[in-house]
Amino acid sequence: MSVESHKAECDVLVIGSGAAGLAAAVTAAWHGQNVMLVEKEPVFGGATAWSGGWAWVPRNPLARRAGIVEDIEQPRTYLRNELGANYDAGRVDAFLENAPNMVAFFEKHTALQFADGNAIPDMHGDTPGAATGGHQVIAAPYDAREVGGLLPRLRKTMRETSFMGMPIMAGADLAAFLAMTRSPRAFLYVAKRFLTHLYHLARYGRAMHLVNGVALVARLARSAEDLGVRLMESAPAKRLIVEDGQVRGAVVGTAHGELNIRAKAVVLAAGGFPNDFERRKRLFPRDASGHDNLALPPLACSGDGLRLGESAGGQVATDLKSPVAWAPVSRVPYRDGSFGHFPHIIERGKPGIIGVLANGKRFVNEAHGYYDYVSAMIEAVPEGQEVCSWLICDHHFQRRYGLGFARPAPLPVWPHVRNGYLKRGRTIEQLAITCGIDPVGLANTVAKFNLHARKGEDPAFGRGSMPFNRKAGDPLHKGPNPCVAPIEHGPFYAVKVQPGCFGTFAGLKTDGHARVLDGDGQPIPGLYAAGTDMASVMGGWYPSGGINLGPALTFGYVAGRHIAGATEYE
Repeated sequence: MSVESHKAECDVLVIGSGAAGLAAAVTAAWHGQNVMLVEKEPVFGGATAWSGGWAWVPRNPLARRAGIVEDIEQPRTYLRNELGANYDAGRVDAFLENAPNMVAFFEKHTALQFADGNAIPDMHGDTPGAATGGHQVIAAPYDAREVGGLLPRLRKTMRETSFMGMPIMAGADLAAFLAMTRSPRAFLYVAKRFLTHLYHLARYGRAMHLVNGVALVARLARSAEDLGVRLMESAPAKRLIVEDGQVRGAVVGTAHGELNIRAKAVVLAAGGFPNDFERRKRLFPRDASGHDNLALPPLACSGDGLRLGESAGGQVATDLKSPVAWAPVSRVPYRDGSFGHFPHIIERGKPGIIGVLANGKRFVNEAHGYYDYVSAMIEAVPEGQEVCSWLICDHHFQRRYGLGFARPAPLPVWPHVRNGYLKRGRTIEQLAITCGIDPVGLANTVAKFNLHARKGEDPAFGRGSMPFNRKAGDPLHKGPNPCVAPIEHGPFYAVKVQPGCFGTFAGLKTDGHARVLDGDGQPIPGLYAAGTDMASVMGGWYPSGGINLGPALTFGYVAGRHIAGATEYE
Protein backbone atom coordinates (compact mmCIF):
# COMPACT_ATOMS: atom_id res chain seq x y z
CA MET A 1 0.00 0.00 0.00
CA SER A 2 1.37 3.41 -0.95
CA VAL A 3 0.39 6.34 1.23
CA GLU A 4 0.71 8.60 -1.82
CA SER A 5 -2.27 6.81 -3.37
CA HIS A 6 -4.46 8.23 -0.58
CA LYS A 7 -6.49 5.03 -0.64
CA ALA A 8 -6.08 1.62 0.94
CA GLU A 9 -8.19 -1.47 1.47
CA CYS A 10 -8.24 -4.19 4.12
CA ASP A 11 -10.63 -6.56 5.80
CA VAL A 12 -10.22 -5.15 9.30
CA LEU A 13 -9.16 -1.67 10.38
CA VAL A 14 -8.17 -1.33 14.04
CA ILE A 15 -7.97 2.16 15.56
CA GLY A 16 -5.65 2.19 18.59
CA SER A 17 -2.62 0.16 19.63
CA GLY A 18 -3.09 -0.77 23.25
CA ALA A 19 -3.90 -4.28 24.47
CA ALA A 20 -7.42 -4.30 23.01
CA GLY A 21 -6.46 -3.04 19.57
CA LEU A 22 -3.42 -5.28 19.22
CA ALA A 23 -5.36 -8.31 20.47
CA ALA A 24 -8.07 -7.68 17.88
CA ALA A 25 -5.52 -7.20 15.11
CA VAL A 26 -3.53 -10.32 15.98
CA THR A 27 -6.62 -12.50 16.35
CA ALA A 28 -8.19 -11.35 13.09
CA ALA A 29 -4.91 -11.71 11.18
CA TRP A 30 -4.33 -15.23 12.51
CA HIS A 31 -7.81 -16.10 11.26
CA GLY A 32 -6.87 -15.05 7.74
CA GLN A 33 -7.99 -11.43 7.68
CA ASN A 34 -6.09 -8.62 5.98
CA VAL A 35 -5.57 -6.21 8.90
CA MET A 36 -4.41 -2.62 9.25
CA LEU A 37 -3.84 -0.91 12.61
CA VAL A 38 -3.53 2.86 12.93
CA GLU A 39 -2.23 4.80 15.93
CA LYS A 40 -2.40 8.58 16.32
CA GLU A 41 0.85 8.80 18.31
CA PRO A 42 4.37 8.20 16.95
CA VAL A 43 4.68 5.11 19.18
CA PHE A 44 2.49 2.06 19.71
CA GLY A 45 1.23 0.87 23.08
CA GLY A 46 -1.26 3.43 24.38
CA ALA A 47 -2.11 3.32 28.07
CA THR A 48 -1.29 -0.39 28.19
CA ALA A 49 2.45 0.32 27.90
CA TRP A 50 2.27 2.44 31.06
CA SER A 51 0.23 -0.08 33.02
CA GLY A 52 1.22 -2.78 35.48
CA GLY A 53 0.17 -5.29 32.85
CA TRP A 54 -2.01 -7.55 35.03
CA ALA A 55 -5.11 -9.09 33.48
CA TRP A 56 -8.03 -10.60 35.40
CA VAL A 57 -8.77 -13.91 33.67
CA PRO A 58 -10.71 -16.42 35.82
CA ARG A 59 -10.25 -20.11 34.96
CA ASN A 60 -7.18 -19.36 32.88
CA PRO A 61 -4.92 -22.18 31.63
CA LEU A 62 -2.00 -21.23 33.88
CA ALA A 63 -4.18 -21.57 36.97
CA ARG A 64 -5.54 -24.90 35.77
CA ARG A 65 -2.02 -26.21 35.16
CA ALA A 66 -1.23 -25.25 38.74
CA GLY A 67 -4.17 -27.28 40.02
CA ILE A 68 -6.52 -24.33 40.59
CA VAL A 69 -9.75 -25.55 39.01
CA GLU A 70 -13.06 -23.76 39.48
CA ASP A 71 -16.44 -23.86 37.84
CA ILE A 72 -17.54 -20.81 35.86
CA GLU A 73 -20.22 -20.28 38.49
CA GLN A 74 -17.61 -19.09 41.02
CA PRO A 75 -16.46 -15.95 39.19
CA ARG A 76 -20.01 -15.47 37.93
CA THR A 77 -21.24 -15.47 41.54
CA TYR A 78 -18.51 -13.04 42.53
CA LEU A 79 -19.38 -10.60 39.76
CA ARG A 80 -23.11 -10.95 40.34
CA ASN A 81 -22.63 -9.92 43.97
CA GLU A 82 -20.04 -7.24 43.23
CA LEU A 83 -21.86 -5.54 40.34
CA GLY A 84 -25.39 -5.73 41.66
CA ALA A 85 -27.79 -3.74 39.47
CA ASN A 86 -24.98 -3.17 36.93
CA TYR A 87 -24.58 -6.90 36.27
CA ASP A 88 -25.06 -7.53 32.53
CA ALA A 89 -25.44 -11.31 32.32
CA GLY A 90 -24.92 -11.55 28.56
CA ARG A 91 -21.69 -9.60 28.43
CA VAL A 92 -20.35 -11.05 31.68
CA ASP A 93 -20.87 -14.56 30.34
CA ALA A 94 -19.25 -13.60 27.05
CA PHE A 95 -16.22 -12.42 29.01
CA LEU A 96 -16.02 -15.40 31.39
CA GLU A 97 -16.47 -17.95 28.61
CA ASN A 98 -13.97 -16.38 26.19
CA ALA A 99 -11.27 -15.20 28.59
CA PRO A 100 -9.64 -18.64 29.18
CA ASN A 101 -9.76 -19.35 25.44
CA MET A 102 -8.10 -16.01 24.78
CA VAL A 103 -5.10 -16.92 26.94
CA ALA A 104 -4.89 -20.38 25.37
CA PHE A 105 -5.02 -18.90 21.85
CA PHE A 106 -2.22 -16.40 22.44
CA GLU A 107 -0.08 -18.96 24.25
CA LYS A 108 -0.40 -21.48 21.41
CA HIS A 109 -0.21 -19.29 18.33
CA THR A 110 1.65 -16.05 19.10
CA ALA A 111 4.65 -14.49 20.83
CA LEU A 112 2.39 -13.52 23.75
CA GLN A 113 3.29 -15.82 26.63
CA PHE A 114 2.12 -15.34 30.21
CA ALA A 115 3.29 -15.66 33.79
CA ASP A 116 0.74 -16.47 36.47
CA GLY A 117 -0.51 -14.42 39.37
CA ASN A 118 -1.98 -17.41 41.14
CA ALA A 119 -1.19 -16.03 44.59
CA ILE A 120 -3.13 -12.79 44.08
CA PRO A 121 -6.60 -12.80 45.71
CA ASP A 122 -9.67 -10.99 44.47
CA MET A 123 -10.00 -7.58 46.11
CA HIS A 124 -13.11 -8.14 48.20
CA GLY A 125 -12.68 -11.38 50.08
CA ASP A 126 -15.99 -11.07 51.93
CA THR A 127 -18.02 -11.14 48.71
CA PRO A 128 -19.50 -14.55 47.81
CA GLY A 129 -17.49 -16.17 45.04
CA ALA A 130 -14.27 -14.28 45.79
CA ALA A 131 -11.18 -16.34 44.99
CA THR A 132 -7.96 -16.42 46.98
CA GLY A 133 -5.95 -16.81 43.78
CA GLY A 134 -5.81 -18.13 40.24
CA HIS A 135 -7.49 -15.21 38.48
CA GLN A 136 -4.48 -13.16 37.36
CA VAL A 137 -2.03 -13.40 34.47
CA ILE A 138 0.67 -11.05 33.19
CA ALA A 139 2.81 -11.05 30.07
CA ALA A 140 6.03 -12.97 30.67
CA PRO A 141 9.22 -10.86 30.69
CA TYR A 142 10.51 -10.25 27.18
CA ASP A 143 13.93 -9.60 25.69
CA ALA A 144 13.48 -6.42 23.67
CA ARG A 145 15.92 -7.69 21.08
CA GLU A 146 13.19 -10.13 20.02
CA VAL A 147 11.11 -7.17 18.85
CA GLY A 148 13.64 -6.29 16.16
CA GLY A 149 13.04 -3.15 14.12
CA LEU A 150 9.74 -2.49 15.89
CA LEU A 151 11.45 -1.49 19.12
CA PRO A 152 11.89 2.27 18.41
CA ARG A 153 8.21 2.39 17.48
CA LEU A 154 7.03 1.12 20.90
CA ARG A 155 6.23 3.31 23.88
CA LYS A 156 8.72 3.14 26.73
CA THR A 157 7.67 2.41 30.29
CA MET A 158 6.15 5.18 32.41
CA ARG A 159 8.80 7.45 33.94
CA GLU A 160 7.26 7.59 37.41
CA THR A 161 6.88 3.83 37.86
CA SER A 162 10.35 2.89 36.66
CA PHE A 163 13.84 3.55 37.98
CA MET A 164 16.06 5.24 35.43
CA GLY A 165 13.83 3.73 32.76
CA MET A 166 13.97 0.24 34.29
CA PRO A 167 10.51 -1.26 34.77
CA ILE A 168 10.04 -3.42 37.89
CA MET A 169 7.65 -6.34 37.79
CA ALA A 170 5.21 -6.89 40.63
CA GLY A 171 5.89 -10.07 42.56
CA ALA A 172 9.35 -11.46 43.24
CA ASP A 173 11.03 -8.67 41.29
CA LEU A 174 9.43 -5.90 43.35
CA ALA A 175 9.85 -7.85 46.59
CA ALA A 176 13.60 -8.02 45.99
CA PHE A 177 13.83 -4.26 45.49
CA LEU A 178 11.90 -3.58 48.70
CA ALA A 179 14.03 -6.07 50.66
CA MET A 180 17.43 -5.11 49.24
CA THR A 181 18.56 -3.40 52.47
CA ARG A 182 17.44 -6.34 54.61
CA SER A 183 18.51 -9.34 52.58
CA PRO A 184 21.94 -10.04 51.01
CA ARG A 185 20.27 -12.29 48.46
CA ALA A 186 17.85 -9.54 47.47
CA PHE A 187 20.69 -7.03 47.30
CA LEU A 188 22.65 -9.24 44.91
CA TYR A 189 19.57 -9.74 42.74
CA VAL A 190 18.94 -6.00 42.53
CA ALA A 191 22.60 -5.23 41.87
CA LYS A 192 22.71 -7.69 38.98
CA ARG A 193 19.43 -6.39 37.57
CA PHE A 194 20.54 -2.77 37.79
CA LEU A 195 24.00 -3.34 36.33
CA THR A 196 22.43 -5.20 33.42
CA HIS A 197 20.07 -2.28 32.91
CA LEU A 198 22.97 0.21 32.88
CA TYR A 199 24.67 -1.89 30.22
CA HIS A 200 21.48 -1.88 28.16
CA LEU A 201 21.17 1.90 28.52
CA ALA A 202 24.75 2.34 27.35
CA ARG A 203 24.40 0.01 24.38
CA TYR A 204 20.77 0.38 23.32
CA GLY A 205 19.60 3.61 24.95
CA ARG A 206 16.62 2.02 26.69
CA ALA A 207 15.48 -0.85 28.90
CA MET A 208 15.78 -4.20 27.15
CA HIS A 209 14.37 -6.46 29.86
CA LEU A 210 10.69 -5.74 29.30
CA VAL A 211 8.08 -6.48 31.96
CA ASN A 212 4.56 -5.35 32.85
CA GLY A 213 2.61 -3.41 30.22
CA VAL A 214 5.59 -2.81 27.94
CA ALA A 215 6.16 -6.56 27.71
CA LEU A 216 2.50 -7.12 26.82
CA VAL A 217 2.64 -4.51 24.05
CA ALA A 218 5.98 -5.75 22.70
CA ARG A 219 4.81 -9.36 22.53
CA LEU A 220 1.54 -8.40 20.81
CA ALA A 221 3.26 -6.03 18.40
CA ARG A 222 5.80 -8.72 17.49
CA SER A 223 2.92 -11.12 16.86
CA ALA A 224 1.06 -8.57 14.74
CA GLU A 225 4.09 -7.97 12.54
CA ASP A 226 4.73 -11.71 12.22
CA LEU A 227 1.15 -12.16 10.98
CA GLY A 228 1.42 -9.39 8.39
CA VAL A 229 -0.62 -6.71 10.16
CA ARG A 230 0.16 -3.32 8.62
CA LEU A 231 1.06 -1.03 11.52
CA MET A 232 0.83 2.73 10.97
CA GLU A 233 1.87 5.24 13.63
CA SER A 234 1.28 9.03 13.53
CA ALA A 235 -2.00 8.25 11.78
CA PRO A 236 -5.01 9.64 13.69
CA ALA A 237 -8.45 8.43 12.61
CA LYS A 238 -10.44 11.54 11.69
CA ARG A 239 -13.85 10.16 10.66
CA LEU A 240 -15.59 6.92 9.83
CA ILE A 241 -16.75 6.01 6.35
CA VAL A 242 -20.44 5.10 6.69
CA GLU A 243 -22.48 3.92 3.71
CA ASP A 244 -26.11 2.80 3.90
CA GLY A 245 -25.91 2.51 7.67
CA GLN A 246 -22.81 0.31 7.57
CA VAL A 247 -19.29 1.29 8.64
CA ARG A 248 -16.97 0.75 5.69
CA GLY A 249 -13.66 2.11 6.98
CA ALA A 250 -12.18 5.40 8.12
CA VAL A 251 -10.31 8.47 6.96
CA VAL A 252 -6.92 8.68 8.58
CA GLY A 253 -4.49 11.58 8.74
CA THR A 254 -0.89 11.04 7.62
CA ALA A 255 2.15 13.17 6.89
CA HIS A 256 1.14 12.98 3.22
CA GLY A 257 -2.47 13.99 3.68
CA GLU A 258 -5.68 12.12 4.37
CA LEU A 259 -5.77 8.40 3.66
CA ASN A 260 -9.10 6.69 2.94
CA ILE A 261 -8.99 3.15 4.29
CA ARG A 262 -11.88 0.96 3.25
CA ALA A 263 -12.61 -2.11 5.39
CA LYS A 264 -15.42 -4.55 6.03
CA ALA A 265 -15.11 -3.86 9.78
CA VAL A 266 -13.61 -1.24 12.08
CA VAL A 267 -12.54 -1.89 15.67
CA LEU A 268 -12.43 1.15 17.97
CA ALA A 269 -9.75 0.74 20.64
CA ALA A 270 -8.40 4.26 21.05
CA GLY A 271 -8.12 4.37 24.85
CA GLY A 272 -11.33 5.88 26.17
CA PHE A 273 -11.56 9.50 27.35
CA PRO A 274 -9.29 10.03 30.40
CA ASN A 275 -7.89 13.16 28.72
CA ASP A 276 -11.06 14.41 27.04
CA PHE A 277 -11.54 17.32 29.41
CA GLU A 278 -14.97 18.36 28.11
CA ARG A 279 -16.42 14.87 28.53
CA ARG A 280 -14.74 14.60 31.92
CA LYS A 281 -16.54 17.77 33.01
CA ARG A 282 -19.84 16.15 32.07
CA LEU A 283 -19.27 12.68 33.47
CA PHE A 284 -16.58 12.66 36.18
CA PRO A 285 -17.76 13.44 39.71
CA ARG A 286 -16.03 16.40 41.39
CA ASP A 287 -14.26 17.49 38.19
CA ALA A 288 -15.92 20.81 37.41
CA SER A 289 -12.97 22.13 35.38
CA GLY A 290 -12.22 18.89 33.54
CA HIS A 291 -8.69 19.10 34.96
CA ASP A 292 -9.29 18.28 38.63
CA ASN A 293 -8.28 14.63 38.35
CA LEU A 294 -4.82 13.29 37.55
CA ALA A 295 -5.17 10.87 34.65
CA LEU A 296 -2.36 8.35 34.23
CA PRO A 297 -2.87 7.40 30.53
CA PRO A 298 -1.03 9.32 27.79
CA LEU A 299 -2.61 12.60 26.68
CA ALA A 300 -3.53 11.03 23.35
CA CYS A 301 -6.19 8.93 25.12
CA SER A 302 -8.63 11.76 24.58
CA GLY A 303 -11.95 10.28 23.49
CA ASP A 304 -11.39 9.78 19.76
CA GLY A 305 -12.98 6.33 19.73
CA LEU A 306 -16.10 7.47 21.54
CA ARG A 307 -16.59 10.42 19.18
CA LEU A 308 -16.12 8.19 16.15
CA GLY A 309 -18.60 5.66 17.52
CA GLU A 310 -21.17 8.34 18.29
CA SER A 311 -20.84 9.72 14.75
CA ALA A 312 -22.06 6.35 13.44
CA GLY A 313 -24.96 6.14 15.87
CA GLY A 314 -23.23 4.51 18.83
CA GLN A 315 -24.29 5.33 22.38
CA VAL A 316 -22.02 6.06 25.35
CA ALA A 317 -23.16 4.33 28.55
CA THR A 318 -23.55 6.85 31.35
CA ASP A 319 -25.51 4.71 33.83
CA LEU A 320 -22.50 2.91 35.33
CA LYS A 321 -21.54 2.87 38.99
CA SER A 322 -18.54 5.03 38.07
CA PRO A 323 -17.47 6.46 34.70
CA VAL A 324 -13.83 6.21 35.72
CA ALA A 325 -11.35 3.60 36.95
CA TRP A 326 -10.10 5.49 40.00
CA ALA A 327 -6.51 5.45 41.27
CA PRO A 328 -4.87 7.55 44.03
CA VAL A 329 -2.27 9.75 42.36
CA SER A 330 0.28 12.35 43.47
CA ARG A 331 1.82 15.12 41.34
CA VAL A 332 5.57 14.74 40.87
CA PRO A 333 7.49 17.99 40.22
CA TYR A 334 10.49 17.93 37.88
CA ARG A 335 13.37 20.34 37.53
CA ASP A 336 12.13 21.68 34.19
CA GLY A 337 8.88 22.83 35.77
CA SER A 338 6.78 19.96 34.43
CA PHE A 339 4.81 17.48 36.52
CA GLY A 340 4.39 13.72 36.38
CA HIS A 341 1.77 11.50 37.98
CA PHE A 342 2.58 8.73 40.43
CA PRO A 343 -0.01 5.99 41.19
CA HIS A 344 -0.07 4.90 44.85
CA ILE A 345 -0.55 1.16 44.44
CA ILE A 346 2.16 -0.52 46.51
CA GLU A 347 2.84 1.29 49.78
CA ARG A 348 -0.71 1.76 51.10
CA GLY A 349 -0.94 -1.86 52.28
CA LYS A 350 2.40 -1.89 54.07
CA PRO A 351 2.60 -1.65 57.88
CA GLY A 352 3.09 1.86 59.24
CA ILE A 353 1.12 4.22 56.98
CA ILE A 354 -2.33 5.83 57.10
CA GLY A 355 -4.38 8.04 54.82
CA VAL A 356 -6.10 11.09 56.31
CA LEU A 357 -8.24 14.00 55.17
CA ALA A 358 -7.67 17.69 55.94
CA ASN A 359 -9.44 17.17 59.30
CA GLY A 360 -6.72 14.68 60.25
CA LYS A 361 -9.08 11.70 60.29
CA ARG A 362 -8.79 8.38 58.50
CA PHE A 363 -11.57 7.49 56.05
CA VAL A 364 -10.78 4.03 54.62
CA ASN A 365 -8.93 0.76 55.01
CA GLU A 366 -5.75 1.88 53.25
CA ALA A 367 -4.86 -1.68 52.21
CA HIS A 368 -8.03 -2.02 50.13
CA GLY A 369 -7.88 -1.54 46.37
CA TYR A 370 -6.87 1.72 44.70
CA TYR A 371 -10.40 2.26 43.34
CA ASP A 372 -11.83 1.78 46.85
CA TYR A 373 -9.41 4.32 48.29
CA VAL A 374 -10.42 7.09 45.88
CA SER A 375 -14.13 6.28 46.01
CA ALA A 376 -14.04 6.57 49.81
CA MET A 377 -12.04 9.81 49.59
CA ILE A 378 -14.56 11.43 47.23
CA GLU A 379 -17.45 10.36 49.43
CA ALA A 380 -15.78 11.59 52.62
CA VAL A 381 -14.76 15.08 51.45
CA PRO A 382 -17.65 17.57 51.74
CA GLU A 383 -18.85 19.39 48.63
CA GLY A 384 -17.01 22.64 48.08
CA GLN A 385 -13.73 21.35 49.49
CA GLU A 386 -10.76 20.13 47.50
CA VAL A 387 -10.87 16.36 47.11
CA CYS A 388 -7.53 15.13 48.40
CA SER A 389 -5.94 13.16 51.20
CA TRP A 390 -2.51 12.74 52.73
CA LEU A 391 -0.55 9.53 53.18
CA ILE A 392 1.29 9.77 56.51
CA CYS A 393 4.26 7.68 57.64
CA ASP A 394 7.39 7.87 59.77
CA HIS A 395 11.07 7.81 58.83
CA HIS A 396 11.35 4.08 59.41
CA PHE A 397 8.55 3.38 56.91
CA GLN A 398 9.86 5.74 54.23
CA ARG A 399 13.33 4.26 54.34
CA ARG A 400 11.98 0.71 54.13
CA TYR A 401 9.16 1.00 51.60
CA GLY A 402 9.37 4.47 50.10
CA LEU A 403 6.51 6.95 49.94
CA GLY A 404 5.17 7.54 46.46
CA PHE A 405 7.86 8.73 44.08
CA ALA A 406 10.31 9.11 47.00
CA ARG A 407 12.11 5.77 46.81
CA PRO A 408 13.26 3.70 49.82
CA ALA A 409 16.85 3.47 51.05
CA PRO A 410 19.53 3.68 49.86
CA LEU A 411 18.15 6.45 47.61
CA PRO A 412 18.06 9.87 49.31
CA VAL A 413 14.84 11.43 50.53
CA TRP A 414 16.02 15.06 50.73
CA PRO A 415 15.47 15.93 47.03
CA HIS A 416 11.77 15.17 47.42
CA VAL A 417 11.50 17.30 50.55
CA ARG A 418 13.39 20.14 48.89
CA ASN A 419 11.14 20.26 45.81
CA GLY A 420 7.98 20.05 47.93
CA TYR A 421 6.80 16.63 46.82
CA LEU A 422 7.19 15.28 50.38
CA LYS A 423 6.26 17.24 53.47
CA ARG A 424 8.32 16.59 56.61
CA GLY A 425 7.93 17.43 60.28
CA ARG A 426 9.87 16.59 63.44
CA THR A 427 6.56 15.90 65.15
CA ILE A 428 3.15 14.82 63.94
CA GLU A 429 1.75 18.24 64.84
CA GLN A 430 4.48 20.03 62.88
CA LEU A 431 3.86 17.81 59.88
CA ALA A 432 0.15 18.57 60.06
CA ILE A 433 0.76 22.33 60.07
CA THR A 434 3.12 22.02 57.09
CA CYS A 435 0.44 20.14 55.13
CA GLY A 436 -2.52 22.27 56.17
CA ILE A 437 -4.03 19.39 58.15
CA ASP A 438 -5.80 19.95 61.48
CA PRO A 439 -2.89 19.25 63.91
CA VAL A 440 -5.10 18.20 66.83
CA GLY A 441 -7.13 15.91 64.60
CA LEU A 442 -4.04 14.25 63.13
CA ALA A 443 -2.33 13.86 66.49
CA ASN A 444 -5.42 12.19 67.94
CA THR A 445 -5.77 9.93 64.89
CA VAL A 446 -2.15 8.78 65.02
CA ALA A 447 -2.29 8.22 68.79
CA LYS A 448 -5.44 6.14 68.49
CA PHE A 449 -4.08 4.21 65.52
CA ASN A 450 -0.80 3.47 67.32
CA LEU A 451 -2.56 2.21 70.43
CA HIS A 452 -4.08 -0.65 68.46
CA ALA A 453 -1.32 -0.99 65.85
CA ARG A 454 1.20 -2.08 68.49
CA LYS A 455 -0.99 -5.18 68.86
CA GLY A 456 -1.40 -5.57 65.10
CA GLU A 457 -5.01 -4.46 65.20
CA ASP A 458 -7.13 -1.92 63.35
CA PRO A 459 -10.61 -1.95 64.86
CA ALA A 460 -11.61 1.22 62.98
CA PHE A 461 -11.24 -0.21 59.45
CA GLY A 462 -10.10 -3.82 59.77
CA ARG A 463 -6.86 -3.45 57.88
CA GLY A 464 -5.30 -6.84 57.26
CA SER A 465 -8.61 -8.66 57.68
CA MET A 466 -8.86 -9.86 54.06
CA PRO A 467 -6.53 -11.92 51.85
CA PHE A 468 -6.08 -9.01 49.43
CA ASN A 469 -4.99 -6.77 52.33
CA ARG A 470 -2.47 -9.31 53.56
CA LYS A 471 -1.08 -9.85 50.07
CA ALA A 472 -0.43 -6.11 49.87
CA GLY A 473 1.32 -6.14 53.24
CA ASP A 474 4.87 -7.09 54.17
CA PRO A 475 5.43 -10.83 54.77
CA LEU A 476 8.73 -9.99 56.50
CA HIS A 477 7.08 -7.72 59.06
CA LYS A 478 7.69 -9.12 62.55
CA GLY A 479 4.35 -8.04 63.99
CA PRO A 480 1.16 -10.12 64.02
CA ASN A 481 -0.43 -8.20 61.12
CA PRO A 482 1.52 -7.70 57.85
CA CYS A 483 -0.48 -4.52 57.15
CA VAL A 484 -0.32 -2.75 60.52
CA ALA A 485 2.47 -1.10 62.52
CA PRO A 486 2.61 2.08 64.63
CA ILE A 487 3.78 5.44 63.24
CA GLU A 488 6.22 6.67 65.88
CA HIS A 489 9.81 7.17 64.61
CA GLY A 490 10.31 10.78 63.52
CA PRO A 491 10.84 12.66 61.39
CA PHE A 492 7.43 12.14 59.84
CA TYR A 493 6.51 12.40 56.15
CA ALA A 494 3.40 13.05 54.09
CA VAL A 495 2.49 13.14 50.42
CA LYS A 496 -0.63 14.72 48.97
CA VAL A 497 -2.86 12.30 47.07
CA GLN A 498 -5.57 13.34 44.62
CA PRO A 499 -8.20 11.48 42.59
CA GLY A 500 -6.63 10.03 39.46
CA CYS A 501 -7.41 7.21 37.10
CA PHE A 502 -6.03 4.32 35.10
CA GLY A 503 -8.66 4.94 32.44
CA THR A 504 -12.38 5.27 31.91
CA PHE A 505 -15.36 2.93 32.24
CA ALA A 506 -18.02 4.95 30.38
CA GLY A 507 -17.58 3.71 26.82
CA LEU A 508 -19.70 2.71 23.87
CA LYS A 509 -22.52 0.26 24.49
CA THR A 510 -21.72 -3.13 22.96
CA ASP A 511 -23.04 -6.67 22.88
CA GLY A 512 -21.26 -9.91 23.76
CA HIS A 513 -19.54 -9.96 20.34
CA ALA A 514 -18.06 -6.47 20.96
CA ARG A 515 -20.36 -4.96 18.31
CA VAL A 516 -21.28 -1.31 18.93
CA LEU A 517 -25.02 -0.82 19.53
CA ASP A 518 -27.21 2.00 18.24
CA GLY A 519 -29.95 3.88 20.07
CA ASP A 520 -32.35 0.96 19.59
CA GLY A 521 -29.87 -1.53 21.02
CA GLN A 522 -29.10 -3.01 17.59
CA PRO A 523 -25.58 -3.74 16.31
CA ILE A 524 -24.17 -1.16 13.90
CA PRO A 525 -22.92 -3.20 10.93
CA GLY A 526 -19.16 -3.19 10.63
CA LEU A 527 -18.41 -1.40 13.93
CA TYR A 528 -16.79 -2.95 17.01
CA ALA A 529 -15.28 -1.55 20.20
CA ALA A 530 -12.92 -2.99 22.79
CA GLY A 531 -10.80 -1.81 25.70
CA THR A 532 -11.94 1.46 27.24
CA ASP A 533 -13.76 2.55 24.08
CA MET A 534 -16.28 -0.10 25.10
CA ALA A 535 -18.47 0.39 28.19
CA SER A 536 -16.96 -1.54 31.07
CA VAL A 537 -18.28 -5.09 31.37
CA MET A 538 -17.86 -4.53 35.13
CA GLY A 539 -20.55 -1.85 35.08
CA GLY A 540 -18.25 0.79 36.55
CA TRP A 541 -17.23 -1.34 39.56
CA TYR A 542 -13.72 -2.55 40.40
CA PRO A 543 -13.94 -6.10 41.76
CA SER A 544 -10.28 -7.02 41.28
CA GLY A 545 -6.96 -5.94 39.88
CA GLY A 546 -6.64 -6.47 36.14
CA ILE A 547 -10.29 -5.84 35.29
CA ASN A 548 -9.24 -3.31 32.64
CA LEU A 549 -6.74 -5.43 30.71
CA GLY A 550 -8.52 -8.77 31.17
CA PRO A 551 -11.65 -7.63 29.30
CA ALA A 552 -9.56 -5.53 26.88
CA LEU A 553 -7.61 -8.57 25.70
CA THR A 554 -10.70 -10.77 25.75
CA PHE A 555 -13.04 -8.54 23.79
CA GLY A 556 -10.28 -7.65 21.34
CA TYR A 557 -9.96 -11.39 20.79
CA VAL A 558 -13.76 -11.76 20.59
CA ALA A 559 -14.02 -8.95 18.02
CA GLY A 560 -11.26 -10.43 15.85
CA ARG A 561 -12.91 -13.86 15.87
CA HIS A 562 -16.38 -12.52 15.15
CA ILE A 563 -15.22 -10.41 12.20
CA ALA A 564 -13.38 -13.43 10.79
CA GLY A 565 -16.45 -15.65 11.25
CA ALA A 566 -14.55 -18.10 13.47
CA THR A 567 -16.74 -20.77 15.05
CA GLU A 568 -14.22 -23.27 16.44
CA TYR A 569 -11.74 -22.59 19.24
CA GLU A 570 -8.14 -23.17 18.32
